[in-house]
Amino acid sequence: MAVKHRRSFLKRILAYQVLITGINWSVLPRSVANFPAFVRDYRKYKQLNKRPSFDIKFNHLFPLLNDRTAAAGSIGWDYFHQDLWAARKIFQRRPSKHLDIGSSIDSFAAHLLVFMDVAVIDIRPLQSTVKGLTFVQDDATTLTNFPDDSIDSLSTLNVAEHFGLGRYGDPVDPEACFTYMKSLQRVLAPGGVLYFAVPAGVEHVQFNANRVFDVATILREFEGLNLVSFSYVGKDGKLYEEANPFEPTPDLYSTALFEFTKQA
Repeated sequence: MAVKHRRSFLKRILAYQVLITGINWSVLPRSVANFPAFVRDYRKYKQLNKRPSFDIKFNHLFPLLNDRTAAAGSIGWDYFHQDLWAARKIFQRRPSKHLDIGSSIDSFAAHLLVFMDVAVIDIRPLQSTVKGLTFVQDDATTLTNFPDDSIDSLSTLNVAEHFGLGRYGDPVDPEACFTYMKSLQRVLAPGGVLYFAVPAGVEHVQFNANRVFDVATILREFEGLNLVSFSYVGKDGKLYEEANPFEPTPDLYSTALFEFTKQA
């Protein structure tokens, strides 16, 4: 157990120093090891290139040293699974309108824009001319711009855990995330569907990054809605669909995915 705690502590130290110094010391050894290959490729390119416009210039160097030894892609991450989980469900339901609050625009909203228009709310500004994307800059904690029972299709993926921590310039308020959950229930239309995702596990706050919720807490806070389905992304990076929210132990969770509806 002591070894486990030491490893966890070292991981946090590495994460903090990246944020403070901008240097990822856990990646640096691989970068150094791969640098000779970069130099060899540089020399070979210079020798073989016959096109003046594509000559290598020093001020245009952009060394990416670790891609040669990396995997082809990352498909085990929480956001990858949660975005596909929600997008597939929305595609199957095909609502006439959809509102997303705070989820990833360049991945999740992009999935939806393939087959429908999307309105998004975020506290941070966004300049966009993307067809089908409507953006509203607002603090969504209370959703005062939306009447009761007004939204038929609503998503908010890995968002609620950030409310009230000041990370994105919002006011510090320990209860903000719970106020937000009440607001989501208020604006959801009877028969409408809410797709909701948060980090899950042993409940705690990682200030000022995010909170981690016990699944039971989420079910209790959304007692005004009916749970349609529960899925989760495990610590192993795999998606477990149609799971029992009362069966897995907290150690299995990484991200919990809830599909709620309001009784018509």
